[in-house]
Amino acid sequence: MLVTGAAGFIGHAVAKALLSDGREVIGLDNLNAYYDPALKHARLARLHKHDGFSFHKLDLTDQSGMLALFEAHEFRQVVHLAAQAGVRYSIEAPEQYISSNIAGFTVLLEGCARSGVEHLLYASSSSVYGDTEKTPFSEQDAADRPRSVYAATKRAGELLTCSYARIHGLPSTGIRFFTVYGPWGRPDMAAITFANRLAGGNPVRVFGDGKQRRAFTFIDDAVRGTLAILKAGPPSGQPPAALYNLGSEEDVELLDFIRMLGREMGAEVEIEFAPEPPGEMRATLPDMSAMRRDFGFEPNVGLERGVRDFVRWFRKYRG
Repeated sequence: MLVTGAAGFIGHAVAKALLSDGREVIGLDNLNAYYDPALKHARLARLHKHDGFSFHKLDLTDQSGMLALFEAHEFRQVVHLAAQAGVRYSIEAPEQYISSNIAGFTVLLEGCARSGVEHLLYASSSSVYGDTEKTPFSEQDAADRPRSVYAATKRAGELLTCSYARIHGLPSTGIRFFTVYGPWGRPDMAAITFANRLAGGNPVRVFGDGKQRRAFTFIDDAVRGTLAILKAGPPSGQPPAALYNLGSEEDVELLDFIRMLGREMGAEVEIEFAPEPPGEMRATLPDMSAMRRDFGFEPNVGLERGVRDFVRWFRKYRG
């Protein structure tokens, strides 16, 4: 099985769960410097402890390298979790998002279609819902007014995959992840950014009024949901393409999350407000009825437990 983004946050966690189940995993990542590569190497070191893991440092846009990878292995399943992530950075460097999330994804789709992959499972994002005040978000919503370049590229990936399902019969399932946090997370994401500020005795910078609402989803639930979809097999519709929300159903205000994090860390919370940048969404909350109906999946890690487990890891990793 191929897992792209294997050195990334969700990719590493999914790959580790598969390896722990006795699956053989070929990991792919370009190990770029969007954030400290040392964290990526530390994640890979955990995967290399498993005999069934091998790794290729490769960029999705390397067409010859990707073609050689698909020719050398008869992948039945591909879990595509590689992407250029980050809403705010997509405004500064849009070309990187177009390159990775559209051009690179297209190279992967070609490889899957030509080699007869039986099921492509790929990561999308709650950001695709864009400009809408309706919550919770349903997979049936239009998702046609993205607020950032990142969101636009993730929605473009969904549409490209649907096209490949229709034209080539490539079975695919997209997962719209909602605000995933937890151990081994990205340092540019809210949980680690806030924890670093609190640990240093510094004010926590909040963009906007802090009343944004999020479905903070613990990494274990994100992994369990991903594996549930993978185990169930490819979608059976025509075209064989499906989309699912995957997130917590707890409606949490950003300031409440920061206060809970501060209490768990035993740190005094001081907020420093800053202007809200473009691209931010006021609320991202999932309708999980499709996951419940099709896979019997329920998120089961509440915010209190998730924050506690995250802080335990953060203290250990930070040393």
